[in-house]
Amino acid sequence: MLKILAAGSLRRVWTPLMMQFQAETGMTSETQFGPAGLLRQRIEAGETCDFFASASANHPAALISAGLALGSIPFASNCLCLSVARRVISGRDDWLSLLSNPELRLATSTPGSDPSGDYAWQLFDNLERYQPGLGESLKNRALCLVGGANSPAVPPGEMAASWLIRSGQADMFLGYASYASSLRQHADIFVCDISEEMNVVAHYVSAICTEMGMALGAFLRTPIAMDILRENGFGVGLSPGSDC
Repeated sequence: MLKILAAGSLRRVWTPLMMQFQAETGMTSETQFGPAGLLRQRIEAGETCDFFASASANHPAALISAGLALGSIPFASNCLCLSVARRVISGRDDWLSLLSNPELRLATSTPGSDPSGDYAWQLFDNLERYQPGLGESLKNRALCLVGGANSPAVPPGEMAASWLIRSGQADMFLGYASYASSLRQHADIFVCDISEEMNVVAHYVSAICTEMGMALGAFLRTPIAMDILRENGFGVGLSPGSDC
């Protein structure tokens, strides 16, 4: 059986991917999900796995440098969107006006532990160059409520954005756009697309930790796997600047 550690943002797409992988190869698998930075730390601490699917290229690169992985394969991409409680939105609001409103509580994932938090901070850096002071203000205001070593687990079946907003912990959440279509099904949540020139592309990269893991790495680059990823809101750009 293939042992897999995978970024939590892949949880929804992973079931159809692994069903197809098993149908094609006959190989069974067991997957544990979590923030990619924390999963990397588990591998560095001695935990074994065959395949590590990260939402950032940095974590596989670190494992390769440490001699803990044989190689890496990029396989998907993502970007950010802003989910907001409809009750706080006025008719003229957009993603930038909402982020700029200091009265609204903004939640993110935790930088360092969770790549989603790292990408949020990269967006803040982009905004700082566009509007000096805004990016630094957002870093100071942001509530890092998920993806950290001590963060409460998002309840099973919930998405972080809708859970945090509906439970009153935040007014808006900056997270992955792969969740946007699901979040838009909720009448009390409004999802804002972030302009392409400001947005950040997240590159999903696997670390191949054993020879067994190579089969899965190859499968994720096949047309059928890419179709499954697209159907679940991911891009399949494999290099910087490609689609999200």
